[in-house]
Amino acid sequence: MWHTNAMDRFDAFGAFAAVADTGGFAAAARRLGRSPAAVTRTIAALEAELGTALFRRTTRVVTLTEAGARFLVSVRRILIDVAESSAAATGSHAAVGGSLVFTASVMFGRVHVVPVLLRFLARHPEIRARALLVDRVVDLVEEGVDVAIRIAHLGDSALRAVRVGEVRRVTCAAPAYLAEHGRPRTPADLKRHAVIAFSAGPPPREWAYPRARRAQRVRIEPRLATNSTEASIAAAIAGHGITRALSYQVADDVRAGRLAVVLAEHEPQPVPIHVVHAGGVGAPARIRAFVDYVAEALRADKRLDPKLKR
Repeated sequence: MWHTNAMDRFDAFGAFAAVADTGGFAAAARRLGRSPAAVTRTIAALEAELGTALFRRTTRVVTLTEAGARFLVSVRRILIDVAESSAAATGSHAAVGGSLVFTASVMFGRVHVVPVLLRFLARHPEIRARALLVDRVVDLVEEGVDVAIRIAHLGDSALRAVRVGEVRRVTCAAPAYLAEHGRPRTPADLKRHAVIAFSAGPPPREWAYPRARRAQRVRIEPRLATNSTEASIAAAIAGHGITRALSYQVADDVRAGRLAVVLAEHEPQPVPIHVVHAGGVGAPARIRAFVDYVAEALRADKRLDPKLKR
């Protein structure tokens, strides 16, 4: 029977994570400085204790089972928590070093956050960073992410959030298109215009304008539908119709006169931008330092001014 004291369990968790990371018992053994047989025995004992197989073993490769993949998420969090607790006990939390993982949506991250991250890394050469740019909500705990930039109204959660600004959902078109086809005065006028629609899923069939004199949901028949924000904006700049975007996505184009905002008085309420993280005052120094740095930088970023003054 496997001895289930805390040190044995932590050792087994480390071995399990090493096998998952390297894809093999021999490679994990080299990483851990142990024999392959010892690692194999440790994993076998862990599987017996849990009553389930964690890996599928073939002559060529070792892969996680479904149960193993779920278990790995919990194990990574435990290993991180233990490492951070040890760092706090030894005072090493005060040093700004180690790994940092942040996430943001693709366009916002590329344009507004990665340049800030690069300046932050130049200040702190001991930090290694990973930027996860995806257009979906990332679970910070399950996916091992330290900091997220979220453009959303946040619900109640245990996460800490720092508000750094807001964005508008604007309707816009090229001045040349508006000169030729007229400027819509109400959401209902969109029915007479070519519409360029962005959606990550199926093409939208309506646009909502809750701040109209009477809240309106306007049915649209997109002339062009795309899953790329940048493609829809480029099509609008080229004069092919009217599109919707977040204000930060078109800020430079509006100021340069390539796009003009319409129906501003009917827009939905602005959406806040938050820097979100799981730790509080006990968070590692690298996370606290990055949260402070990116929050200050985003608040000072003139491109994020939702007024969109030309």
